[in-house]
Amino acid sequence: MLALLGGTKTIKEEHVEMFKWPIITEEDEIAALAVIRSGAMSGTDITKQFEKEFAQWLGMQYALGFNNGTSSLLAAMYGCKVGVGDEIICPSVTYWASALPAYALGATVVFAEIDPTTLCLDPNDLEHRITERTKAIVVVHYLGHPADMDAIMAIAQKHNIKVIEDVSHAMGGYYKGQRVGTTGDVGAMSLMSGKSLAIGEAGIFVTNDREIYERAIAFGHYERFNDDIQTEELKPYAGLPFGGYKFRMHQVSSAIGRVQLKYYDERIAEIDKAMNYFWDCLEGVPGIKAHRPAKDSDSTMGGWYAVRGHYIPEELDGLSVTRFCEAVRAEGVPIDAGCNLPLHLHPLQHVVDVYGHGRPTVIANSVRDIRQPAGSLPISENIASRVYTVPWFKQYKPDIIDQYVEAFRKVIANYKELLDGDTGNPKRIGSWNFFKQK
Repeated sequence: MLALLGGTKTIKEEHVEMFKWPIITEEDEIAALAVIRSGAMSGTDITKQFEKEFAQWLGMQYALGFNNGTSSLLAAMYGCKVGVGDEIICPSVTYWASALPAYALGATVVFAEIDPTTLCLDPNDLEHRITERTKAIVVVHYLGHPADMDAIMAIAQKHNIKVIEDVSHAMGGYYKGQRVGTTGDVGAMSLMSGKSLAIGEAGIFVTNDREIYERAIAFGHYERFNDDIQTEELKPYAGLPFGGYKFRMHQVSSAIGRVQLKYYDERIAEIDKAMNYFWDCLEGVPGIKAHRPAKDSDSTMGGWYAVRGHYIPEELDGLSVTRFCEAVRAEGVPIDAGCNLPLHLHPLQHVVDVYGHGRPTVIANSVRDIRQPAGSLPISENIASRVYTVPWFKQYKPDIIDQYVEAFRKVIANYKELLDGDTGNPKRIGSWNFFKQK
C-alpha cells in the first residue's frame, strides 16, 4: 500500500551524505582563511588567478569575476552593446536574472517559447521575433540541459546578433563535445552556494572577444579600467565605472573557487554517474521520463543542477503532477512539482514602472508594445504541470539510489489508488524566484 494511503514508507531514513553540497575540505578552509588573515578581501590578485584558471579550464581567452551571476549577465549584455531601445530575446521559463538586467540598460525583453523536451529556448520560435532592434539572444541551458546551440547560432549569425549563454544551471556540461558557455559570444554564470560549482555568492563570464571583455570591465570594474585597456573607444575614459557599479568578486569566494575548480570535473563525474544510474533504472516506467540529452549525443548535464523529470499524465490516466508528487514525497523522497513560472506573465512585464518613466518599464524605451499576454506562449505557460524535481544525488551509491528508484516505481505501480483523491493541479505551480533543490 502507498505510504500516502497508510502504507509503509519506502525510504525510512534521510541520506544526508548523498545530498550534501558543496564539498568543503580543509583545503578550502585554508584558502579562505589565508585571504581573511591577509586582509585582502577586497583585492583582485586572487580573483585574477581564479579567472585565469577558469578561462583555461574552458579553453577561453578571457574570464571576468563578479559579485554574483546577475551582475555577470548584466555586464555581458553591456559588453554586447545592449542599450536604450534595444531588444533581447530570452526564454520565458528561466530564473529572472537571465532577462531582467536588460531593463537597467534601457532595453527590453521579448520572450520566446521553450522546447518541451529540452526545456530550453526553441530555435523554431526564434527568428520571427527578431527585429532591427534585436541586439542579443540569451540562451539558457535550463535545469542543466544544453540548448540547441547549432540552430541558435545559425540564426544569430544570419542576423548578426550576439549570443549570451546563461550557464548557471549547466556548469561543466557539454553540447556535442564542446563545453557549454563557449559557443556564443559570451558565457555568463552564477557560482552561488546552491549551484553545482559553488564558491559563495559570486559569478563569472567568459569570452574570446576582447571588446566585450573590456566593455564589461569599464562598466563595473573601476580598479581594472586602466592603462591596460586596448579598446580604442574606451581608452580616453579610464578611471570611473561607466555603469556606476562595483562588480568585483569577493576574494574569499575567489580563493574557494580555485580549490573547487581543481576537483570539479571529478566531482560532477560522480554526480553524472549517480544521476544517470537513477534514470537508467527508471527507463520505460510509464508516466515519467528523464530530462537529459540522448546518450549518443556527446552532450551532458554538467552538474545536474536543479534536475527535473518529465511527467506524462496521459500515461497515468490523467493523474495530476501534484498528486503524484504528494505520493512520492510520502514515500520519503524530497520532490515537488513545477519549475520557474513564465516571466512574461508577471506584472513587471506589463504594468510596473521601475524607474519613473511614467509608463511601464517594459515599454518605456520601446518603439512597439512587446508585452505578451496569457496564451501567447502556451508551452511555457503549461510546462510546470509536466515537470517535477528529483533527488540530486552527489554520490554514486547504487544501494541507496535503488531505494529512491523503488519509491517512484511503487507509486506508479499503484497510481490508480491515487485517482479518487486527486483534486487536480493548483492554478500556479512553481515560483518566479528560487526553487528548492535537494
